[in-house]
Amino acid sequence: MIPVNKPYLPAFDKYTHYLERVYQRAWLTNNGPLVQELKVRLEEYLGVKNLLLVANGTLAMQLAYKVFNLKGNAVTTPFTFIATSSSLAWEGIAPNFADINAESYNLCPHHAEKAIDDYTTAIVPVHVYGNPCDVDAFQALSAKKDLKVIYDAAHAFGVNVNGTSVLNYGDASTLSFHATKVFHTVEGGAVIFKNSDDYERALLMTNFGIDTKTMNINDSGINTKMSEVHAAMGLAVLDDIDNIISHRKALFVEYCAQLKDIVTQPSWHNQSTLNGAYMPVTFSSKEECTAVLKGLADSGIIARRYFNPSINTIEHYRMQKFARCEVSESYAERTLCLPLYFDMNDNEVHAVVTGVKKALYADSI
Repeated sequence: MIPVNKPYLPAFDKYTHYLERVYQRAWLTNNGPLVQELKVRLEEYLGVKNLLLVANGTLAMQLAYKVFNLKGNAVTTPFTFIATSSSLAWEGIAPNFADINAESYNLCPHHAEKAIDDYTTAIVPVHVYGNPCDVDAFQALSAKKDLKVIYDAAHAFGVNVNGTSVLNYGDASTLSFHATKVFHTVEGGAVIFKNSDDYERALLMTNFGIDTKTMNINDSGINTKMSEVHAAMGLAVLDDIDNIISHRKALFVEYCAQLKDIVTQPSWHNQSTLNGAYMPVTFSSKEECTAVLKGLADSGIIARRYFNPSINTIEHYRMQKFARCEVSESYAERTLCLPLYFDMNDNEVHAVVTGVKKALYADSI
């Protein structure tokens, strides 16, 4: 069987090397030495400042919303994993959906501007599949409308745009370090803040609002801390990250070469790098997509409708006025993510592509 994804596992002795340090200190959580080391190394590797490690990517988004005291609604994309919308709704912020760009699959700045109303306090775009949004357009829109921009960058680890980390755009960017991501800590995440004052406030919030230097409680807070055991996995994976990204990019390029003129793919930002996070493909119809999904499954190959459904069609997440997002709704029915993970090889890529062609051209074979 070829799964749609498979977590990267570093060499066991490399992981236990870090775990030995945890056992020696018996320091398991509360901003331990490995968490501190991982923060420093990630800031250096990614080319960012004010990176705050947390327990998972959803908490990363919720923490960012709390720091900026968001209210009302936030303009966001319906073509994303449900966590983007559910984290907003959980904090009492209504997801205000705007349609996506038909080429990039990302939130369209033009549609986003039209969706802004008197109750909008932020824009929450997503770098879908690791493909950077039109960050310059959103930066201009933020200045024009005086709105915060928080990027869901869960897929964009290690991606650069315009010669800098994509995480340096917006008032904050959030990362997921879930086991299936390019870089992971089994469970984990991070928030990167533009301003150090926002970072310092968020740091207090991650520990119930307690200032550990004075033991005063100066703000509301919650427990979002990453443990030393999770940081140990992150450090072990980070040791291998260049090799991981290089191989995933090579698989992505091989897929693109073999699928040329057969499927549609997102147009990547022309000033960005790749990280090989996902292999999205879009078919000409819902029926074609369903046939390929079933045909691959019959051959022991697992693909995933990622993302389906378009979140604006889910009744629980609709605002009072239903927002039609025709491009997102269409793409959600016609898009699959094909298997892509570090342990794959070119022969497996060829097997997946053969399965796609067989399902599409069964009548002519």
